[in-house]
Amino acid sequence: MIRVFIVDDHVIVRQGLRRILEEAEGIEVVEEAANGVEALKKNHTLEWDVMLLDISMPEKGGDDTLRQIIHENRDARVLILSMYPEDQYAVRMMKAGAWGYLTKDVVPEQLVVAIRQVMLGKKYFSSTLAELMLLEINADREKPFHENLSDREYQVLILLGSGKKASEIASTLSLSVKTISTYRAHILDKMKLKNNAEMIYYVIQHGLLN
Repeated sequence: MIRVFIVDDHVIVRQGLRRILEEAEGIEVVEEAANGVEALKKNHTLEWDVMLLDISMPEKGGDDTLRQIIHENRDARVLILSMYPEDQYAVRMMKAGAWGYLTKDVVPEQLVVAIRQVMLGKKYFSSTLAELMLLEINADREKPFHENLSDREYQVLILLGSGKKASEIASTLSLSVKTISTYRAHILDKMKLKNNAEMIYYVIQHGLLN
């Protein structure tokens, strides 16, 4: 029996995933968590085989949660299940230790296949993700500036680039405004930008909001 741990901040998503997986032979949902903080607490006492992890959650996002879980157990099998398209976060999450990346519009059968494949010790690559990983490996050109950012800096970049204020971002990420300002300074320095206007232009020009 494959024991699945679902981590997503939307109740309706968790309920939907539970129904799908309970109908699949040999799979059971052993626990749920609404954010990274809750997931990490339960992880210390819970036995699970595969975790379905969302990226965007309050208190502690999926990227930080993934890194901490992998830090505690390098063999932890985590599948990212996100609303964000693969070209935005998939490669980053795979590099961070995820065993696969699926978008939330995936058909139930594909989700079940991914879980079973990961349980067999094989990483799950959709055709899109496989192409992205191949491009990443074979890239011989200089990477765009945003590829040099940490995952948290990249997340702040996207939010700033979408026009959100530092106070709004701080609330969304459960961080202080001072911390967001520090991230902003690092982003401007690494990307050789001068202000928020140039940051917004960069994000739009590189299609990072799509």
